[in-house]
Amino acid sequence: MTSRRMKGPRSVAATDFLWDTVSGVLAKTMPRSYRRHRSRSSPGYTRRKRRRESSTPPSREYYDNFYSRRHSRSPVYHSKGRDRWAPERDFYQAGSQYENRTEYFCDNSRYSNFDSFEENSRYKDDSYYRHSSTGHHSSHHSHRRHRKRRKRHHHSRSQSHSDSRDRHERKRGKSVQDDEEGHLIYHHGDWLQARYEIVSTLGEGTFGKVVECVDHQRGRKSIALKIIKNIEKYREAAKLEINVLEKLADKDPSNKFLCVQMLDWFDYHGHMCISFDMLGLSVFDFLKENSYMPYPLHQVRHIAYQMCYAVKFLHDNKITHTDLKPENVLFVDSSYDMFYNTEKKRDERYVKNTDIRLIDFGSATFDWEHHSTIVSTRHYRAPEVILELGWAQPCDVWSIGAIIFELYLGFTMYQTHDNREHLAMMERILGPMPSKLIKKTRKQKYFYKSRLDWDESSSAGRYVRENCKPLRRYMLVNDKEHEELFDLISQMLTYDPSKRITLSEALSHPFFALLPPEQRLGRREHSHSLSR
Repeated sequence: MTSRRMKGPRSVAATDFLWDTVSGVLAKTMPRSYRRHRSRSSPGYTRRKRRRESSTPPSREYYDNFYSRRHSRSPVYHSKGRDRWAPERDFYQAGSQYENRTEYFCDNSRYSNFDSFEENSRYKDDSYYRHSSTGHHSSHHSHRRHRKRRKRHHHSRSQSHSDSRDRHERKRGKSVQDDEEGHLIYHHGDWLQARYEIVSTLGEGTFGKVVECVDHQRGRKSIALKIIKNIEKYREAAKLEINVLEKLADKDPSNKFLCVQMLDWFDYHGHMCISFDMLGLSVFDFLKENSYMPYPLHQVRHIAYQMCYAVKFLHDNKITHTDLKPENVLFVDSSYDMFYNTEKKRDERYVKNTDIRLIDFGSATFDWEHHSTIVSTRHYRAPEVILELGWAQPCDVWSIGAIIFELYLGFTMYQTHDNREHLAMMERILGPMPSKLIKKTRKQKYFYKSRLDWDESSSAGRYVRENCKPLRRYMLVNDKEHEELFDLISQMLTYDPSKRITLSEALSHPFFALLPPEQRLGRREHSHSLSR
């Protein structure tokens, strides 16, 4: 590439990249207005033009497609609900049909720099970029030497485009390959680390796959192995999850607090891999496979009690989960009995054992760490997160309240993907939002004169009015047990996080008084704060 001298300002904005017509690849070059004019009648220009015509590089369209595959990364996704939008698969589950409602956020500090890292890696790994000249060679001798250097490397630049694509793969070994999305390519019967034999694929999600493996160092025990994509931002997220899991294991070696325990982890040619015990379906997947028939009240009580108990353990240890949802609550064993409902004339499933485990600590945040502006999946997101008032452990309590509601009724409380509509649904179900929160938020665009700016006569307004109603009107039966349940949900869904019930208080709520003694967990066991 012939060197050029800037004519005008000495610095160029980082976004000023042009397509280089010599190499056919995207390279950092000066805008044309800053380039030194070169006559097309000069001998040098003619020689360069002949060389280009004799060996035309791949088209720009090819390199667009090539780099989008090789450096593919998930942009800032807001996955869209379970029924109206594209499904994704969940993890750790011995089933085949999964849907994911996880959202990724551009203002999450853990991911904020990863896109720029991968974008820059295009240039760092490209041979032409490394060999291109950025200075101006004034002497004829240096220009001739530079021309010979270009000629010496001409073959490597004009050969098959697969060289640059396979460079990374050669470093990792010929037998290890990734697909276009960064997933590890594997086959049933493959071995990892001379220990794990792959049996089948359990699930696939945004940041990796989960496979069933036989662990030959644990007596051929079946385990779930989470294989993270070979993409930097997902590797970093996996390392954060591993850190949390290790510290939780130190505080709960006997797994009394119902958080999934990591068995092992390793880096397999850029893929972070984490192994877990095999578990059953999530409470959401069981609900879906049961045609969204809600759980019986006594099962709702036991599942809710365990969620409060497990998340209280996290809070006692200065951790906020931030992504509580039915997909992240798994049955230890999802075996079920089938019976025929004569009233509804259909088969229904009844899970035998409601013991659960809490999973997915990839977004878990210590109290002393930076707190991202937006957390939680939309359906279970607390109002202080939507209004950007700052969040802490009470946002988990809100999520648990929304999950309990869903287990009881079989559908989500807030089926929306818009902040304003979400707030309108909250007010329809829970009543007006406190003026204290409205005055504190920076999101004044949602309000007018200290009230939600919402047109109830619009189509969205009619949708909210027709599909939402005051909380107590969702009760299926008007008796003491159901009233106690809705009293607990109401206290968990208190707008003001400082007035929201804590999980320690929730475990003593009258709703759990009817829990059988064999389902109660030790109250005398206290956890201690994790050290940094």
